[in-house]
Amino acid sequence: MLLSHMAKYSLDLDRAFSALGDPTRRAIVSRLCDGPQSVTELSAPFELALPSLLKHVRVLEESGLVSSEKIGRVRTCRVEPQALEATQAWIDQHIATWNARLDRMQNHIERRKRET
Repeated sequence: MLLSHMAKYSLDLDRAFSALGDPTRRAIVSRLCDGPQSVTELSAPFELALPSLLKHVRVLEESGLVSSEKIGRVRTCRVEPQALEATQAWIDQHIATWNARLDRMQNHIERRKRET
C-alpha cells in the first residue's frame, strides 16, 4: 500500500515537473495563480494559435496542475492548488536538507577557525 502511494506520488511529481519544464506552461500557471481565465484570455499574451495553446493546457491538465471546464462555448481554466502544494513540499524538503548541510559546514568552518 505504501509503495503504491509512493509510486503514484512520484509519478504525479514527474508529470508536474515535466509540465513545468516548458516556459509557456509556466507562464500559463503563473497567470492562473491570479484566478481562473478563459482560454481566450490565457492566449492574449502569447503568440500562439489557439490549438497550440490548448495543447499546453492539456499537458497541464494531465499533470494535475490545471483543470478546465467548458460551459457553452467558453473553456475556463484554473490552477489546482493541491498539485502546486505537492511540488512545493518536494522542493521545501530538499531546501531544508541543503540548509542543514550548509549549517553543518558553517559550524565546521567556525570550529576550525577557533582552533587555529
